[in-house]
Amino acid sequence: MQAFFYRYKPVSALACAALLALGSSPALAWSLDDVAKLASQRAGAPFRAASLAVPAELAKMEYDDYRDIRFKPESTLWRADKLAYEANFFHVGRHGDSVRVHEITPAGIKRLPYDPAKFNFGKNTLSPKSWGDLGYGGVRFFSNLNSPTYKDELIVFSGASYFRALGAGQLYGLSARGLAVDTAGPKEEFPRFTDFWLEKPGAEGEPLTVYALMDSERMTGAYRFDIKPGEQTVTEVRARVYMRPTSNPVATLGLAPLTSMFFFGENQPRPGDFRPEVHDSDGLMVATGDGEWLWRPLQNPAAPLVTSFSMKSLKGFGLMQRDRAFRSYEDTEARYEQRPSAWVTPLSDFGAGRVELLQFSTPDETHDNVAAYWVPEKMPAPGQALELAYQIAWQGKNQQLPPNGWVTQSRRGIGYSKQKQDALALPIQFVIDFAGPALEALPEGAKVEAITTAGTNARVLESLAYRNPATGAWRMTLRVERIKPVNAAEPVLPVELRAFLQYNNQTLSETWTNLITN
Repeated sequence: MQAFFYRYKPVSALACAALLALGSSPALAWSLDDVAKLASQRAGAPFRAASLAVPAELAKMEYDDYRDIRFKPESTLWRADKLAYEANFFHVGRHGDSVRVHEITPAGIKRLPYDPAKFNFGKNTLSPKSWGDLGYGGVRFFSNLNSPTYKDELIVFSGASYFRALGAGQLYGLSARGLAVDTAGPKEEFPRFTDFWLEKPGAEGEPLTVYALMDSERMTGAYRFDIKPGEQTVTEVRARVYMRPTSNPVATLGLAPLTSMFFFGENQPRPGDFRPEVHDSDGLMVATGDGEWLWRPLQNPAAPLVTSFSMKSLKGFGLMQRDRAFRSYEDTEARYEQRPSAWVTPLSDFGAGRVELLQFSTPDETHDNVAAYWVPEKMPAPGQALELAYQIAWQGKNQQLPPNGWVTQSRRGIGYSKQKQDALALPIQFVIDFAGPALEALPEGAKVEAITTAGTNARVLESLAYRNPATGAWRMTLRVERIKPVNAAEPVLPVELRAFLQYNNQTLSETWTNLITN
């Protein structure tokens, strides 16, 4: 997995011809069925990665030079019509990251070709009129998200199948993707959106609708996005994914994928940094179809780490920025407390499968190092449509929480103790704080139990639940000891921990689950 902007290849010549034909004929409506026909046709043919020669002037351009190219405000799509939404486009970069854009109007489909007159090239000395129709590097949309008199950025589609959105008062953080393919494998495949159709906005209050065609070596896809701005902006996604016949089948198909950054936090502090925490997300939350809620604090591991949670059905999952206090970050520029959480809710039956979490090391906060997605138990056959429907809620302070109780902070470390020589023999201590209505409703003097389990390679030495006398909230202290392998040559495996609060056999909280890797 890489950062938010990705290299990808332009539209194939065959697709261009088909889309030109579509763009030249009038149409009174455009639907997911229309995009699905194109996706199905592509899936039945071998993948053809067309080559588009990037102009030499763009190819040698440095990143700061590229950033000096800006879309002219007066060229913004739909601004003159004074509609609820507006759109503009990114310029193609030095890697030829090109998409074709169409507008859906009552009169039909209108192609929006590349026009250099729509861009201000800043200090760059370039000759864009000689480049031809490059397409665009991506699309972004604006709405009255925070003010009735000014349109803010609402959602951006740029790079592979990546997109990210904002709710009111939020700043860009984690991203979503149309699809993830072999993300935890030796070679990840990056399906990309090659074409967009933008539906001209209707009446005030209606959602923004965008269609996209996806393509890659082993699959194609048709997507419809309905974006509803608000305190928590909701992106409703409906898609049909088609597998290509191939001798190299997909090992892991990730649905509704999310990608984020975790550098360090309360559970993994970084000495020498004045900021207590730096992350776009601090945990993975999962709601199973059986009613269990899980919370796994994120890590910045020394080596790639892949874990998963299997279940018969899924109620929801998300990468959450649960800690919303400025004092937890103390960063006046990045403002991590304003980064959104992304909560995925299936609108169709995802069936049995697993939520997979990939984490790997990052040296700083400029790299995404976390991915989470749903892996279905059954893969679609080549040519068979995999129908998907789900929504992503981009949430701020008022975000999805378990109904009874949840973790508010998770810290690892010990106070004063006599150190042992053998590091593996040292007890590992966690201090976990909880909140929630089930805990607030407990009677005075309630005897709350900390129910904890560990893998076969560890033993729980102590597990206590008690009220924090300073705050009145409930706290769990958990001490664990690793069991050394009998054979010293055997690798030391990670320790899986699970813990939750209980009173009179009633579950009071989500299940805190952690993995000790060092």
